[in-house]
Amino acid sequence: MYNRFTPPRRRTLSVLVLCLVAALSAAGCQSAVRQAESGGAAGITEGGVLRIGDAGDLTPASLYAGAPAQALVTGLVYDTLIRYPADSLRPQPRLATSWQVAPDGRTVHLTLRDDVTFHDGRPFTSEDVRFSLTTYANPARAGQLARTAALITDYDTTDPHALTMKLAAPVANLFDLFDLVPIVDRNTMADFESGRGYNGTGAFRFTRWKPGASITFDANKHYWGGPPHLDGVEYLIVPDTQTRVSQLRTGQLDLLLSIAPRDAEALTERTKQRVVKQTGAQHNWYIGANVRSPVLQDVRIRRAIAYAVDRERILADVYQGHGRVTSLPWPEYSPAYDAQRNATYRHDVDRARALAAEVGDLPPIPLSYTTGSLDTEAVAQIVQADLAAAGIETTLQPMDYAATLEHLIGGTSDGLWITAHTYTQYTPVTLPTGAFPFNAHKNASNFVDPGYRKTVETAWHTVDPVGPAAKAAYAELNTELLDNAFVIELFDNENELAMSPALHGVQWSKKSELDLSDAYLGR
Repeated sequence: MYNRFTPPRRRTLSVLVLCLVAALSAAGCQSAVRQAESGGAAGITEGGVLRIGDAGDLTPASLYAGAPAQALVTGLVYDTLIRYPADSLRPQPRLATSWQVAPDGRTVHLTLRDDVTFHDGRPFTSEDVRFSLTTYANPARAGQLARTAALITDYDTTDPHALTMKLAAPVANLFDLFDLVPIVDRNTMADFESGRGYNGTGAFRFTRWKPGASITFDANKHYWGGPPHLDGVEYLIVPDTQTRVSQLRTGQLDLLLSIAPRDAEALTERTKQRVVKQTGAQHNWYIGANVRSPVLQDVRIRRAIAYAVDRERILADVYQGHGRVTSLPWPEYSPAYDAQRNATYRHDVDRARALAAEVGDLPPIPLSYTTGSLDTEAVAQIVQADLAAAGIETTLQPMDYAATLEHLIGGTSDGLWITAHTYTQYTPVTLPTGAFPFNAHKNASNFVDPGYRKTVETAWHTVDPVGPAAKAAYAELNTELLDNAFVIELFDNENELAMSPALHGVQWSKKSELDLSDAYLGR
């Protein structure tokens, strides 16, 4: 299989022509046409610093975990081997220009670009790929696909612009790994681990991190895809939601990494600011349950919780209908999607109350949620009321994002928690082999079950991720998730960016990382 690569910069005309010819790629081309219409090459403005506002600070020790500030660093400073389009799992070239996979799935050959340098001027080589994947495979770094990376047992890096990898077993989500793992510099890992510096091959150079205040980046004028239009990017830490929205309105910020639907509607109705859905970067809101809690050990209570929650009310009242209620995590295009079973846990207070009554008297259960959003607090209050109606009392525990992430990684929640997960937009096995809430070997709920693990392993080692064997394994996986209810899905939606009308050319990866290589600030 050979893939030609077209540099991403200044290619508006070719994109339009290809879209007219390639009708089968309509969804991706429509996006490209809209991008071209938002400001053709003749109207592009060079220069300026893009100011981004969000609540989270950088935590270097969990850079691979994908929180917003971390994702900004990996998205701007680093490149990956391939890039998935927003609407599919068809890998497109990035640092790798072509690839061949053996029929048994155990040997993979990659051809690499030969015109790429790191920000310090050192040439990118196959040895950097080997180092990046083996570094990511270290479980101490909390990379959610670390187990997939660890299955690569041998690297032939004799050719600096190509490499061959041997795997201990075939895996269905190998290209998910190639899409997710940033290619890092092996010579500056001390700075990488401390947050003092990040030396990548991406469109922007990391310049400075001021803890609690900001992260700044300068344009990489020697970027292999062509120099960015922007002079730089400044990420400003603004903890209060309404302050961020106000600063966007008044021109102090150009881009917000997320906005609540209620604020989005007010913003677009009263101002010229724009709200854009991050198509393909799906977020799933859920209730997690630590099964080590004496109350939550009993699956009847977990199922009672799943029936008790009024998902439709949450979606309508808090998120203005922006999303889709779910019992399973998969988007409709996923080979694991099952429309009938997706409606398993409909709102049924009587059934929830009966299940809770079977268990008997229950002590109050801690219910944590992440602060920084009025919407999340509102969801927590609705869930608390719904559970109380079913005879399940809870105590609300607000916590900041850093604490939430620590509990997810360590499996140390006191009881229940409400937050969002992602990775459902990838190959289905990536969720139960990698994501903190679902990992069959170690997850945030401390749920360990031989049947669940066997099901996940079967799906993971299927060579064809969309073939009959894989789909049969996904059906069994759905049974395990619904029956055990250690992750209780609520609804899914796509994150929304709010931006100045002067900002054009913003793109993103499937994991919500911003790609600003073509972005510019116009008039």
